[in-house]
Amino acid sequence: MAILDAHTGDWAGSNGFRLMPSDPLADAPMRASVALAANGGLTHVTYTWTHPDDGEQEGLLVLGPGEAPGTVVAFWGDSWHQKPEPRLLHGTNDGAVVTVGYVYGGDWRWEIVLDGSEPDRLTLRMDNVIPESAASADLAAGPYAAMSAALTRVS
Repeated sequence: MAILDAHTGDWAGSNGFRLMPSDPLADAPMRASVALAANGGLTHVTYTWTHPDDGEQEGLLVLGPGEAPGTVVAFWGDSWHQKPEPRLLHGTNDGAVVTVGYVYGGDWRWEIVLDGSEPDRLTLRMDNVIPESAASADLAAGPYAAMSAALTRVS
């Protein structure tokens, strides 16, 4: 069974974006498309979202099975988050929820979570994980949602 195969098609909804955990989420429309590729061996997710200052952005996430059961390898690029260099991410797939991530800037971590546990709903969340080394009285260690999208099926 391909990753998110029950969620192929087009999706629309809203996305909240913030740079820092103390910032409010700026809501804007979001669209996404999920499709299978390479005879079902890969799943690609394309999406568009709007940055509150920089306007419309787009991204691509390609997911495939990892070597071990339940693991995922992903390739990700986003016109705002990852320009110009795309990233390789690793993670898990429990059949309904895919979580992939990578380490950057020393010991910071970026995680992308796609939740397809409901047939006509898809959530896409991007968490920035603050390491203990960067924590302070004003900035707690741990994840916070930098992007949080709730999407419903269009087709």
